Amino acid sequence: MLTDYHLHLRPDDLDASADEYFTEANFQRYRAAASERGIAELGVSEHVYRFEQALDVWQHPFWIPFARDDLDAYCTFVRERTDLRLGIEADFVPGAEDRIANLLQARDFDYVVGSVHFIREGAVDMDDYSVWDSGRSVEQIWQRYFQTIGESARSGLFDVLAHPDLVKLWGGERPLPEGDLRRYYELAIDGIADSGIAVEVSTAGLRRRVKELYPAPAFLEMCLEAGAPVALSSDAHRPEDIGADYDHALELLAQLGVGELCVFEHRERRLQPIGPTETAA
Repeated sequence: MLTDYHLHLRPDDLDASADEYFTEANFQRYRAAASERGIAELGVSEHVYRFEQALDVWQHPFWIPFARDDLDAYCTFVRERTDLRLGIEADFVPGAEDRIANLLQARDFDYVVGSVHFIREGAVDMDDYSVWDSGRSVEQIWQRYFQTIGESARSGLFDVLAHPDLVKLWGGERPLPEGDLRRYYELAIDGIADSGIAVEVSTAGLRRRVKELYPAPAFLEMCLEAGAPVALSSDAHRPEDIGADYDHALELLAQLGVGELCVFEHRERRLQPIGPTETAA
């Protein structure tokens, strides 16, 4: 069994409308790509901030122009017109836990991918609203980022912890802390261990500036030691990225003795053995 749960049916562009991308024809392009790459379990997890209901959670100036679509219409499309698992990528917003819970619990998701893109008001992964322009030191940014990762896991809101060291996205284009980075990873581990949340192994970093898997091998090893199961995803925003670079991810998982992946249905998790990648004839 191979999975790809963290994928998006549209690019992140502001003008990428639901009418254009939430269609059976577009879904079939993703399904065909998954079949070619031997991925049996496929789910979609659109960004929560693309939906107008997200503004009940947080009215960040980045979210406001994007929050155009109806979340319930998205859920209906996925349930009635595709065979995808229904997910959502929901940002963790400290202080808004009750509002996030209300939004999530009102819908019949198969799983919820929790992500940390912002430290308070500052974004770790984009130039707009960048935390890197806040005047904080790289050490302060990394410390607060991994503390927030631990808080998001402990919140109990999410089934999967997405790209858990996203802060490294920029590679050499942003400063990196000196020394052993495990001192930062450690800040997240208690939350991961206490919650039992699944940790995403994402190949998206290999397509970004950092050119590395998320999470780093040392961080993944610490998560596994804390008892976290693994969810495998590509964070694709176009069909050709479905299952991209899975050979690298599967090699790392084999090295660390991981033989099972998470599968979700109606917020219930089970583990399935990792199967060989078979190319459709």
